[in-house]
Amino acid sequence: MAQSPIALGRRGFLFGAGALGAGAVLTACTGNSDGSSSDGATNAANVKSGGGDNDKPGKAITIGFSAPQADHGWIGAITTNAKSQAGEYSDVTLDAVEGTNDVNQQISQVETLISKGVDIIVMLPFDGKALTETGIKAMEAGIPVVNLDRVFDSPQAARTWIGGDNYGMGAAAGKYVAEQMKAKGVSNPVIAEIQGIASLPLTQDRSKGFADSLKAAGFSVSNQVSAEFTVESGQAVTANLLQAAKKIDAIWNHDDDQGVGVMAAIDEAGRDEFIMVGGAGSKNVMDMIKADNTVIKATVTYPPSMASSAIKLARLIAQGKGMSDLVEVDVPNSITLASATVTKENVDQYLPTAFAS
Repeated sequence: MAQSPIALGRRGFLFGAGALGAGAVLTACTGNSDGSSSDGATNAANVKSGGGDNDKPGKAITIGFSAPQADHGWIGAITTNAKSQAGEYSDVTLDAVEGTNDVNQQISQVETLISKGVDIIVMLPFDGKALTETGIKAMEAGIPVVNLDRVFDSPQAARTWIGGDNYGMGAAAGKYVAEQMKAKGVSNPVIAEIQGIASLPLTQDRSKGFADSLKAAGFSVSNQVSAEFTVESGQAVTANLLQAAKKIDAIWNHDDDQGVGVMAAIDEAGRDEFIMVGGAGSKNVMDMIKADNTVIKATVTYPPSMASSAIKLARLIAQGKGMSDLVEVDVPNSITLASATVTKENVDQYLPTAFAS
């Protein structure tokens, strides 16, 4: 995977000195309200208005927005959050193209936004490598690009990148699993890992973080399988995993959306001798953590609220503003959000920002 500040990967590694801690970012640019959704829909808590002079009406701008098809909960929350956040500003017009998982169609749609002369583009590319040249085309046309989550191959394709900490997700999951195994006195645990798409840099980052934390505790992954970030694939690969491994002590599932299928396979097999950690922070998983009546005992967050933050950042860049809590004049080039470990003890804190799988 590329190692430039922008070219890191969904759902990059912390960018070292170039990265900005989530605390500073959220204080300056985003926030959460207390509302929660009774029907499990994406929560308005991922949208923030008010909070400083930067939120006062300024120059009228048009933000172009492009993301993959909302065919599962996390991506659905990304699109909903972006539209809701843009709606908080009287000076913002959002030109959102229809979500698509067809790379060529997304390229065409973004090129249309460029031709329209929008002021700035927020793009979550279905495939960062494939959309890199399109990002560069926008930048060369004088239209800044905010690269959301899945990364481009070149730093020249975007003005700013914002996304989650994939390595941090894995590291947090591994740390939790290791702590639980030690607490239970399991000296040589059988630990399984259910990845998303194995070829993606983001998946590789997650797996490396997981392996590094386990290694620090003297443990390792015994069984690793790959799904496709879908319910169907999650169920199929988990069924095969459970047939192959007659005893498991812990499972980390990378993605709570595919986790719906993972849990279906676990229930069908009648297995409950292990603990499981989820990934991303869906509402259904957090509900199970709170109820404490399944194998799921924790999840590590990958907040879709990053789309709200991306819209706020795009507005600041297009209006020539910086982030009010920072000394620097300009918006940073890269922002990596923190990955938190959600357990029964702190789940109520995170439920208001959970997304529906």
